[in-house]
Amino acid sequence: MPKAKVAVTLDTLTLRRVDRLVRDDRYPNRSQAIEAAIDAQLDRLEHRRLIEECAKLDPAEERALAEEGLAADLAEWPEY
Repeated sequence: MPKAKVAVTLDTLTLRRVDRLVRDDRYPNRSQAIEAAIDAQLDRLEHRRLIEECAKLDPAEERALAEEGLAADLAEWPEY
């Protein structure tokens, strides 16, 4: 995938932490360390959004819908 160059301003402590990851050979360079951190945070935020949306569901309504679907499936199964 094509990449775009961006300028990022980091506080000294954060930059030291990134540099430590590079120095410890966790990442080959700052760019890849920062990209990995951003990807991980975006994944967490997207996962959290899914959790928040699921929390809005009414458990009783979801159960009723599931049972309704199961009843329809059971009607199609042959009896032995």
